[in-house]
Amino acid sequence: SLMLSSMNLGKKHLRSGTSRLAAFAYYSVLSSSSILTPAHCFSTTFASTTQPSRPFGIIHHRPNTKFATSQLANVRGGDSSSSIRKMSSTTTSSMTTNEDKTEDTTTPPSSAGDKLTKLRSLMKSHNVHAYIVPSDDPHLSEYVSAAYARRAHISEFDGSAGTALIGLEGAWLWTDGRYYNQAATQLDGNHWELMKGGLVDTPTIPKFLAGLASEFYKDGGEVFQIGLDPFVHSASFAEDVETALKDAASDFQDMEDMGEDDNEGSKGDFKLGELNTLDGQDNLVDTVWGEDRPQIPRSKFRVHPLEYAGMSVADKITKIREEMEEQHATLCIFPALDDVAYLLNMRATGDVDCNPVGIAYCTVSKDKTTLYCDAEHKIKSEPSVVSHLKEGCVTIAPYENIVEDIEQHIQGLRGEGSKSKKSKAKIWVDKSRCNYAIVRVIGKSNLLDKQNPVTPMKACKNEAELEGMRRAHIVDGVAMAQFMSWLEDKICNQRGSVSEVEIDRVLTGYRAKQPGFIEVSFPTIAGVGSNGAIIHYSAKEGDLMQCLDATKPILIDSGGQYLYGTTDVTRTWHFGGEDVITDEYKDLYTRVLKGNIGVDSMVFPENTPGFVLDVMARKSLWDDRKDYGHGTGHGVGAALNVHEGPFSISPRWGNKEVLKASMIVSNEPGYYRNGQFGIRIENLLEIVKMEKDEEEEGGKQFFAFEKLTLIPIQKNLINVKLLTDAELDWLNAYHAEVLEKVGPLLEDGDPGKEWLRKSCEKIER
Repeated sequence: SLMLSSMNLGKKHLRSGTSRLAAFAYYSVLSSSSILTPAHCFSTTFASTTQPSRPFGIIHHRPNTKFATSQLANVRGGDSSSSIRKMSSTTTSSMTTNEDKTEDTTTPPSSAGDKLTKLRSLMKSHNVHAYIVPSDDPHLSEYVSAAYARRAHISEFDGSAGTALIGLEGAWLWTDGRYYNQAATQLDGNHWELMKGGLVDTPTIPKFLAGLASEFYKDGGEVFQIGLDPFVHSASFAEDVETALKDAASDFQDMEDMGEDDNEGSKGDFKLGELNTLDGQDNLVDTVWGEDRPQIPRSKFRVHPLEYAGMSVADKITKIREEMEEQHATLCIFPALDDVAYLLNMRATGDVDCNPVGIAYCTVSKDKTTLYCDAEHKIKSEPSVVSHLKEGCVTIAPYENIVEDIEQHIQGLRGEGSKSKKSKAKIWVDKSRCNYAIVRVIGKSNLLDKQNPVTPMKACKNEAELEGMRRAHIVDGVAMAQFMSWLEDKICNQRGSVSEVEIDRVLTGYRAKQPGFIEVSFPTIAGVGSNGAIIHYSAKEGDLMQCLDATKPILIDSGGQYLYGTTDVTRTWHFGGEDVITDEYKDLYTRVLKGNIGVDSMVFPENTPGFVLDVMARKSLWDDRKDYGHGTGHGVGAALNVHEGPFSISPRWGNKEVLKASMIVSNEPGYYRNGQFGIRIENLLEIVKMEKDEEEEGGKQFFAFEKLTLIPIQKNLINVKLLTDAELDWLNAYHAEVLEKVGPLLEDGDPGKEWLRKSCEKIER
């Protein structure tokens, strides 16, 4: 009766538009026969944005627009064919002629409204009622090249995580807590509604679509058509949408059977909505983008030396084939760019900013390893790369052949006779990290859906990789000491101010002086004052940019890509005097520091997932009824992507990957006060084995953390009274270690050396 009451109440208020909560109750019941709890939202939010598993948690927002078929602005955040278009169709901007279309697509639209108008005209011409635009490229990368930044182009929100949904009148954007402030600033509120994933009243995209489909069918008796490009959505996301539509159809028929109109046809045939992959058509956003769309990058590969890789290509492939044999797999697909780079010991600069990867796929069978890429530009002019791949027995194939070759592999294992015979192919691919276009040609009987064998190999670093990471953090400490001495002099001695953009430029310049530096590992976050509360803020010239002086704090989150390792560090600084820095600010800063120490000091047994440790980062803040809306830790690649799975430290208990020796994880608790400031303290940590207690018969293996980051923590922002003796000892020991390892690399007379010495002086009670 509660279910029926919720459904009837929701329908009533949905028509009148007077109750957002009742409307959502209706859709929740329709989709899953239950109202979403915070736990449900928190564990499903990344699937809803189509991103691979990400290191941070999620938070939510408010509406102001309408959808064509209903007053859904009050809900706030808020077919597989084996004959598929070639990959090139997702990378061109030409448009198929349609006699019903009169829009001029040669002149790219500029404003948010103009872009949506163009897109909706295309949607109508293809009979599509909603179109989904994710952040992803065909490899589901966290950061994408400019050519694949379709969601950023259509919405003008350029954070790394988010998914846009465009209806014939309404437009919604889902993103997570890192980007709430940024999205609220960048989105045009006259055309877009921000949906903050993770709160109880924010439906996931699949559930939201199911609700739209239900209302659309109820109003007109038509099947709701959902358009998407199968090359830029994960197979698991497409499956989630199809499941939500199927569940909604079943619930819809149940509701009709309970007293409303009779519904013809069996439940198995009845549809409220369906996916339309628009095979043979260009991505619709590409057509809107027109000639202004950047070209697909074609940066050259380079060999990642064995001294840094620690394991040859041949040895890695041998290990993968051993695991394939155990799983009875005939082919293993590696669609993720960092998996390809790791497996083949290659890197590239320029295809994806800040990530040393090249655009390519790789497959491994029992007797063949194939690299799918633009070989003409990426390989053939590099003799060392050609030789390297030949030595590893790697075959090169055109990038766009990947789907066709998979189909041929399946067909080739059908044996003699017709296509009707069942193929013996068993294709190993992680659906959550592979695009829908690839997975849908495999078929359930030929699919082995599980974490691929490269993922754990990449996560647990070998000794050469660990040594490279340690070295990178020492030189990074040198760069930061030199930068901080410059910044402190500018603010404190010269009594000047420095813009966030200049801070970014100067810091990168000091890193660039270090041996082996290639580029930053992610866009530098230099947030002065209120900009520090924008968790993934990136400074640009304009109204939002601020200048640092002695009256405001600054949060700096930055890192470097070196030939031998990757760094990521956050510090919060304030150069004001005691009359400027409030006691409350010091207390909050100290509570964040206590959270960092709490995680760093943990000793934990084998088979411990990351979410178990998360509470240690938040305890001191919770004691003061404070919290932060992102995860505490993410994996980091070795001379690879700064965000790496499969594990994390966060409240998302859905990620049950256990922490293992030789993994590298960030430790970054924070606190953010919108419109005022942000505080975050981040170190990278290496997980190490502890000696077993010989007195414990059959005792468990225990682990601890060792610090990689070697940068001082600002002492005069600490309320020492809040620190326990053990925490104060930790801080003094850390600073002694920083000085010992970084100091010798700074020359006498270098201002950075004097700054480092003062910053590492012991704190007394």
